[in-house]
Amino acid sequence: MSLRAIAKKIIPVKFVHWLREQGAAFDKHFIRLFASTRFTSAVYYLLFSREFGREQQSVLRGRIAYWRSLKAIEATCALLRRNTHRLEKGLIMRPRRASFAADYIGETVNCFRDAANAKSLDPSELQWAHDVLDEYFSIVKDTPKIAKARAIWHDLHTSLDVAMERTNSVPYPHRELPESGISAEQLQLLFQRRRSVRWFKPEKVPTDRIHQAFEMATLAPSACNRQPYEFYVIQDPKRAAKVANMAGGTVGFAEQIRNLIVVVGDLKAYPMERDRHCIYIDGSLAAMQLMLAFETMDIATCPINWPDIEFRERLLARELNLTAHQRPVMLLAFGYADPEGGIPFSAKKSSNILGRFIDHDDV
Repeated sequence: MSLRAIAKKIIPVKFVHWLREQGAAFDKHFIRLFASTRFTSAVYYLLFSREFGREQQSVLRGRIAYWRSLKAIEATCALLRRNTHRLEKGLIMRPRRASFAADYIGETVNCFRDAANAKSLDPSELQWAHDVLDEYFSIVKDTPKIAKARAIWHDLHTSLDVAMERTNSVPYPHRELPESGISAEQLQLLFQRRRSVRWFKPEKVPTDRIHQAFEMATLAPSACNRQPYEFYVIQDPKRAAKVANMAGGTVGFAEQIRNLIVVVGDLKAYPMERDRHCIYIDGSLAAMQLMLAFETMDIATCPINWPDIEFRERLLARELNLTAHQRPVMLLAFGYADPEGGIPFSAKKSSNILGRFIDHDDV
């Protein structure tokens, strides 16, 4: 028996609760001493709290994994995705400069060459990068750096290993977007229809429907198009309930969840600490689009908050075999709703509360 288990049997529960209350009260006043400056705040989290310890390690592990990923390119490449998107933004700039991207075009071409030779990159990603690079070199004016990269690009085109035909996966004018035919009223109805459902029928959602929803979710915006997230799908009822219970706040309904997705962010997409929050932003944007996609198929959803609690993080990492640089963003229960299951009303804040027009004159 562990010391923790022995302590639970010996120490009275009321005494434990009292200690927690006293500790919380002390901390409430104590932190004021440390919150005045960044340095004292850092001292507080160094000496008295390790709540951000896992995040700090994850960011560092992610940076290491990022550099390693460039040496052994797999199905996707964060650097190639980022730089290709940067080139796209340069191509659509108004007015467009005669020469741009000189500082990173050599890095981009070399990364494309490595990805093509590795023969492991997703074909659509490689094709997109190829077409954008081809468009770039067709319009850009040479500088010494661009001329050097152009020579490498020309050699790639004459190489039998990486020779590709252009499919025109390049920027295009807004007028070429497809007509949606969806009114604001219809979209609002979809939003009203999408509610957090906690009671489902005991049915498995077909795999083809899940993939269809994923295809729609992947169209969500993402910083530099890196899409630093994955959807881990669980459809075994016992395992789905087990994982749902790891999140907390699911007592009473976790056991009847038949289908579950864990949205997992990957810090391997970033070489710098400044982008560490992108996994949560991009992952949440994709998750919202995923929920709406499911709703159009009459598949209900319920997003489940994932708390940053150490022992819960360890449990989920062990269950899903996550690496140190992978962070859970949220859980998402989904399935066919029980028509008799209750749904919270959940009154929303009004637009007058949420909207702040900072450049309007007072009336």
